[in-house]
Amino acid sequence: MDSTSVSKLLLVMIFFVLFLCCDCNVTYDRKSLLINGQRKILISGSIHYPRSTPEMWEDLIRKAKHGGLDVIDTYVFWDVHEPSPHNYNFEGRYDLVRFIKTVQKVGLYVNLRIGPYVCAEWNFGGIPVWLKYVPGISFRTDNGPFKAAMEGFTQKIVQMMKSENLFQSQGGPIVLSQIENEYGPESKAMGAAGHAYLNWAAYMAVGLGTGVPWVMCKEIDAPDPVINSCNGFYCDDFSPNKPYKPSMWTESWSGWFNEFGGPIHQRPVQDLAFAVARFIQKGGSYVNYYMYHGGTNFGRSAGGPFITTSYDYDAPIDEYGLIRQPKYSHLKDLHKAIKRCEHALVSSDPTVTSLGTYQQAHVFSAGTAGCAAFLANYHVKSAATVVFNNKHYDLPPWSISILPDCRTSVFNTAKVRTQTSVVKMLHVDSRFSWETYNEDLSSLDERSSITATGLLEHLNVTRDASDYLWYITSVDISSSESFLRGGHKPSINVQSAGHAVHVYVNGNFLGSAFGTRKQRSCIFNGPVNLHAGANKIALLSVTVGLPNAGRHYETWEAGITGPVLLHGLDHGPKDLTHNKWSYQVGLKGEAVNLALPNEVSSVDWVQDSLAIRSRSQLKWHKAYFNAPEGNEPLALDLESMGKGQVWINGQSIGRYWMAYAAGDCSSCSYSGTFKPAKCQLGCGQPTQRWYYRFFLIKDITNVRALLTFCLE
Repeated sequence: MDSTSVSKLLLVMIFFVLFLCCDCNVTYDRKSLLINGQRKILISGSIHYPRSTPEMWEDLIRKAKHGGLDVIDTYVFWDVHEPSPHNYNFEGRYDLVRFIKTVQKVGLYVNLRIGPYVCAEWNFGGIPVWLKYVPGISFRTDNGPFKAAMEGFTQKIVQMMKSENLFQSQGGPIVLSQIENEYGPESKAMGAAGHAYLNWAAYMAVGLGTGVPWVMCKEIDAPDPVINSCNGFYCDDFSPNKPYKPSMWTESWSGWFNEFGGPIHQRPVQDLAFAVARFIQKGGSYVNYYMYHGGTNFGRSAGGPFITTSYDYDAPIDEYGLIRQPKYSHLKDLHKAIKRCEHALVSSDPTVTSLGTYQQAHVFSAGTAGCAAFLANYHVKSAATVVFNNKHYDLPPWSISILPDCRTSVFNTAKVRTQTSVVKMLHVDSRFSWETYNEDLSSLDERSSITATGLLEHLNVTRDASDYLWYITSVDISSSESFLRGGHKPSINVQSAGHAVHVYVNGNFLGSAFGTRKQRSCIFNGPVNLHAGANKIALLSVTVGLPNAGRHYETWEAGITGPVLLHGLDHGPKDLTHNKWSYQVGLKGEAVNLALPNEVSSVDWVQDSLAIRSRSQLKWHKAYFNAPEGNEPLALDLESMGKGQVWINGQSIGRYWMAYAAGDCSSCSYSGTFKPAKCQLGCGQPTQRWYYRFFLIKDITNVRALLTFCLE
C-alpha cells in the first residue's frame, strides 16, 4: 500500500472517530440542547439519592419515567462523600454511581449538579464542616484554599463519572452538569472577588472535558460556554444572557420545604402546570421540577436551621414513594401535550397574537412540518372565550390550553381530570416494652475535656460531631444572701445565638428556650434555686441543622454567646460570661452508642413507659418489637413525643420535634401568583407528626427490631 493510500485510510479513520464523538456529544443552540444532533424539549425532575435508599431508587425513577420525564436531576452532596479530607464515602445511600446507573437502566438522562455548594436545605449547604477550619479559608469567593478544595472534589466526581463511562459523550446518561449554585446574589454582593471566582469556576469546570454542557443557575453573568438558567416558581420572564444559548429552567419549584413550627406548604398543580406551559410557550426547552420526589432528611442532614426531617416538598411522588394525585397525573398529561408539540417548538419561534385584554396566542409554525399553539388567559378571576383560527375556545382563569395541531385543545392547565389522592395512616398494633435511661448529668465535669475562660462558639467545639454541647461552670453564693432567708428567688438569664438551650442548675432542670428559622437566637430567663456555697450550672446547647444559605454563612455563630447573668443577688447582677467554663461534646448516650442494635449495655436501663416522663432529665428510650408484615411504607407516629432524635436498627431516621404550626390556613386558590404563604395546611398541628421508617421494612421483617429515642 502506497503512502497516498495510507494517508487516505488515516483520514477516513480520523473522520470516523470524529463522527462517533460528535454523534455522542451534547451541544446546544438558541432553541434547545442537541443530543445526537437532535433538538430536544426535555422534562426533568429532581430526586436526591441521599434522601431515599438504594432499594427505592429504581421504583422512583420508573414512576418518574411513567410520569413523562426525560431527565433525572440530582445534586452531588460533598459533605457526605468527603466527611474528612481525602477520605471518601460512596456507599449505601451515597452510592452516586449506582444511582446514575439505575437512571441509565430505566432509560432516562441525568443532569448532574456537582455544585459542590448545593444549598438544598441541606446541612451546611452540602459543604463539609471541616472545610471551615482550613487556615485562611473563605467560602465561595476568590480564595485560594476554597478553590483548591472545590476543584479537587469536582475533579474527583468528574473522574469517577468518566471512569464509569457515564457522560453522554461516552455513551452514558449524563447530558448536563452544573457548577456552583444560585451564585448570582453572592456574586453581586462580593464585587470583584465574586466575579473572579465565578469566572474561575466556569473555566475550571469546562476544562475538565466532560463532553456535555455546563450550566450555572440564577447566574446572569455565566461566562461562555456555560449556560445560565433560571430557578423559581415562575421563569417565563427569563432570557439567557446570550442569544445563542437555550432557555433553561433548572428549578421549577413544585412546592416548598417545611420548617419546625411552620405550616405545611402546598402548591396547586393547576398553577404549577400553568407556570411550565407559560415557560414553554415563551421558547423554553428544559424544565426541571424541584422536587419530583423530595424524600427524607435522614440523620442530621437537614439544614436551615429548623428544616423538618421530611423533605416531601409537595412533590408528584411523595416522601414515601407514593404517587401524589392529582399532581402526578395532571403533569403527566401536560408532558404528553408538550411532547406532541416538540417538533414545532424546536423548529420555530413563537408568533404572539392578542386575543383580548388578558388573552394571548403563542403560535409555533414549522411550515408543512406542523403547527402548535398555546392559548393563554392571564386573568386571575374571570374565564374567557376566545376566537382562534375561526374556532371558539373556553379558557378558565389563569390557564393555558395546548393545541398540538393549532386546532384541537388536548390539555388545559386549570382542568384537572384526576381525583385527589389522600394518604391515610393506619395504626399498627405494635406492643412495645419500653426501657429508659436517664442521661447522666453528675459526671459531666469528669467527661469534660475542654476548659476555657469565657464562652466558646458551639460549632468551633463540636465540629458538628453532635447536635449537643454542654457548657458547665460553677458559682459561689455567699451565705449572707437575702434570698436564702426567704427573700425573692434570683433568676438566670442565658443568651444563645441558637438554636436551643436547656438549663440545669445543681442537676435540676429549669427550662428551655428555642429559636426559630426567622430568629435563630434565643434567651432563657427564669427563677433558679441556689444554695450557699458552690452551685453547678450546666447549659445544654442544641443545634437543629446548620445554615445552608446566606453570604458567608460559615461565619454564623451558634451556641451560648452570652451574656449569662444571675439577677436578684444582694450586690446586683453577677456576670458568669467570663467564668472558667468546661465543655462536653455530645451526650453520654451517644458516646456509648445506645442506638446500636448490638450495643452491649454500659448503662443501667430500667423498665418504664413513655407515658411516664419527667421533665427533670434528658432521657433515652428503647424498645424491641415485631416488625409488621408487608411492603407498605411505614411511619412512626411521634405526636406523643417532645424533641430529640430517633434510630431504628442503628440507623438514624432524623430529628423529631412536636413543634406546632403557626400560619394562615384559611384559604387557597390556584389562580394568581403563588408564594409559599398562599396555600398552607396543618395550622395548630405538629409541623411533622409522621416519621418515615424505611430502615425497618426493608432490612428486618417478622423479627424483633430495635427502636431508640433520645428525648430532650
